[in-house]
Amino acid sequence: MTDPSQNMKFMQIAMKHLPEGKKFLDEKGIELSIEDMQPMLELLLNVMKEAYELGKQEATKEE
Repeated sequence: MTDPSQNMKFMQIAMKHLPEGKKFLDEKGIELSIEDMQPMLELLLNVMKEAYELGKQEATKEE
């Protein structure tokens, strides 16, 4: 389980890339407001958390 500071870092990463994702969707003719993208941000955060935990487990196995 990640701590709140880790969640904040993940959110900052997601927000950094949000404009790129919005541009991609706009170019495909999919118009979404930032509010509409909230569920996708939550999904992205879950993916980042799971990837972080997997990397942490792999690093622990190598020690």
